[in-house]
Amino acid sequence: MKHLTFTLTAIMLAVLLSGTSCKLIKKKLAGKSDDRLRGVLNHRSNLPFDSNLVFKFYRTYPELNKYRKDVELVYREHKYTQIWYDGKGIVEFGQTLYGKVKSLNVEGVSSKFPYQAKIDGIFDNDVENTLSQTETDLMMTNLYLFYAGKVIKGLDDTTTTAMGWLLPRKQVSYTVLLDSVISDPGLIDRNDSILFIQYYKLRDFLKRYREIEKKGGWKPIDLDPKLKAYKPGDTAKAIKQIRERLFLTGDIRQNNGSNKYDAELEDAVRMFQQRNGFNPGKSILPKLINEMNIPVGDLIKKIIINMERCRWISPEFARAKAYIVVNIPSFKLNRVRNSKSEFESPVVVGTNVTKTVIFSGMLTYIVFSPYWVLPKSIIDKEVKPGMAKNKNYLNNHNMEWKNGIVRQKPGKNNSLGLVKFIFPNADDIYMHDTPAKSLFSKESRAFSHGCIRVGKSRDLAVEILKDDPAWSPEKIDAAIHAGKESTCLLKNKMPVYIGYLTAWVNPQGVINFYNDIYQLDERLGELLFDEK
Repeated sequence: MKHLTFTLTAIMLAVLLSGTSCKLIKKKLAGKSDDRLRGVLNHRSNLPFDSNLVFKFYRTYPELNKYRKDVELVYREHKYTQIWYDGKGIVEFGQTLYGKVKSLNVEGVSSKFPYQAKIDGIFDNDVENTLSQTETDLMMTNLYLFYAGKVIKGLDDTTTTAMGWLLPRKQVSYTVLLDSVISDPGLIDRNDSILFIQYYKLRDFLKRYREIEKKGGWKPIDLDPKLKAYKPGDTAKAIKQIRERLFLTGDIRQNNGSNKYDAELEDAVRMFQQRNGFNPGKSILPKLINEMNIPVGDLIKKIIINMERCRWISPEFARAKAYIVVNIPSFKLNRVRNSKSEFESPVVVGTNVTKTVIFSGMLTYIVFSPYWVLPKSIIDKEVKPGMAKNKNYLNNHNMEWKNGIVRQKPGKNNSLGLVKFIFPNADDIYMHDTPAKSLFSKESRAFSHGCIRVGKSRDLAVEILKDDPAWSPEKIDAAIHAGKESTCLLKNKMPVYIGYLTAWVNPQGVINFYNDIYQLDERLGELLFDEK
């Protein structure tokens, strides 16, 4: 390698995470980046060049044309002076960037820079550098934009919106630099002001699972077609295989080679169940063995897919003082405050036909003993046919006509249960209680028409209002069971994020995998793994 000294050029990663409806989201996406992260432009270089050379450059290297607009912004900020050179040669971040692009696989990216041979000529003594100094500078800026686009930004807004991702996208500007990265280029390796912290956690597991794959992965567990279940105390060849399998992924600390289903293996099985979306239990069922038999390569792809999703999420998300997050594939809700989950509840989400929307809103008010206003589709498909057959249909279902609408009266049998949580949005999605409590014990909980049913709705209301002296748990209980609708306007609105991650590393450092209930992994995988 050529011995060069380095400093950084033009980089800025600014983030926005706001919006309470689809319309607001689109408005924010069209806005400017957050100037709070604006740094100081690097004017160390005073080597000017003719701006017409930019046009000539892209005529020579047409595959880089998509970066031209940002490149011109960068050089206008620098008054068309070379930015990758100082008095001693190429700046330090140049070498760092070159190494990053050479090892993109670490970031779960398989793309290649279109003119990699030209870049190699800059840094590799064994490759001839055919570029002029100005061409080198322009090529390095394009290399930076290529890296930032693939690793920091990810797929474009239009593509992710078309895939149903309506959470506000992280906003990135490349024309401003961050002084922290200038002073320490190593910060780009793991900086939660650049990427959502979950990205780095998944990246760590990508490395671990690739090491498992490199050593041969895990062998399939023999599944007896007559098997109903293995129970503690049972012995079988497959139990020894299960132990070997769980040892590879760290669910069990040691592999003693036993073919007996002992207490140590029972704990490991429970760990595997919990982190793969199964209800914990002692029995090893065929469906659990099938889950263990998923090849490590498939899990590697799942990790990469969710790393891509993390590129879209603003780092500010994890730093909000308090928020509620629902991860659709895990069927769980968490209320987070000061970066710690203080409350968790199982949820029911929309079916594959009536999917729950991936978006964000601001929790504004809570309704106790709510009415349920029936949507027109249910009135047409269920209520009207029911009324035609039975004149007492409305009364039997505790419903009434009211100003041209059908609504179900408050009560324990109301379809919304005893409380609902409203974060106004264009899709009319909200969270609510339900009388169908048995659904929360099921492993897969995609049963709703799109709204989110909360298993611990009363406790969630208490959690949200615990700092409001006007709403004690006793007053909340009284409002819930009053039999008449009442509303509590929140003094402090709270962000609600409804996301979709099928791989997630929890605060204990354990990776969890969830079923792709809406087949969104498959669609995203086609874009990522078929990419040239």
